[in-house]
Amino acid sequence: MNANCIGVIGGGLMGCGIAARFALAGFDTVLIETDSARLTQIAETIDAILSELREAGSIDDGQRHQVHHTMTIATSIDAVRDAGVVIEAIPEVLLQKQNLFSELESILSPDALILSNTSGFLPDALVEKMEHKERCLVAHFWNPPHLIPLVEVVPGTATLPAATEQTVDLMRRIGSEPVVLQKAIPGFIGNRLQFALLREALHIVRSGAADAATVDAVMTASLGRRYSIMGPLESADLGGLQTLLKVGTYLLPELSSDMQSLDLLRDHVARAELGSSAGQGLYRWDADRLASLRQRRLNHLRRYKNNGGGGDDEGGDEGEGNKKISSSDRSDVTP
Repeated sequence: MNANCIGVIGGGLMGCGIAARFALAGFDTVLIETDSARLTQIAETIDAILSELREAGSIDDGQRHQVHHTMTIATSIDAVRDAGVVIEAIPEVLLQKQNLFSELESILSPDALILSNTSGFLPDALVEKMEHKERCLVAHFWNPPHLIPLVEVVPGTATLPAATEQTVDLMRRIGSEPVVLQKAIPGFIGNRLQFALLREALHIVRSGAADAATVDAVMTASLGRRYSIMGPLESADLGGLQTLLKVGTYLLPELSSDMQSLDLLRDHVARAELGSSAGQGLYRWDADRLASLRQRRLNHLRRYKNNGGGGDDEGGDEGEGNKKISSSDRSDVTP
């Protein structure tokens, strides 16, 4: 077993981003993709990731060339036989993931870790077909993994504590920010928070109170900035729990708590308006919007680099990112 060798199964956007992150950290990385159509796109996807990081100044030409030397693309799972860690990043189909885990168990060293990048399947469900479940757990990267540092580490009931510790250490070595769940819950933490927010955002648009652009403007100009500095619970403490209790008592009953908000998505999907990939979703995705998004991402990367990897300062040198926050600074922390 080669402890410095990382296998990534799945050559989609997530698999390519994860593989690039490990290769940039100096690991011998093997990226596996069995679909011929997707296989032809891997080189282009990897190059786009590296180009974005290079343009933002996050990597130099030497690091970019390093990826081409440390990453191997293969079509057979046998190519990861000697890997010390294998990360599954295939489509969200439980049976496919279970079969893959079982196959990996049969070819990998007993000491190798098997991780899943699933967005929500519980680790115990993933390992149902395995005999030795103690080395398996979830390591959920966020999209795009070359930009978002979070990795949710979710052990199963049979996972050895040493396997969890090894996974956390590995994620820190590639510059990610791992968090460990104390128990597995569907959707983990990030997606539960994300979909709670998305449900209310869809509800607001569906009700006619505001359009998509207005909802997004509110998010990016307020909560987006605040939550890049502190999470909702730390913010609640700074705002005063008594205040949040009063507001929550009358506001929470008014929030969306059903599945009807998804009807807005169903309507778009029925019209084949699937989002940016189709050119139309909640927004119209033309060349100008795509170029604008790309520039925003580059600006974010540059700010992150200039801040030494710290918080995202959307407001410039005197913005909230450099602001000392105290309990008396009510304008920034109250609802």
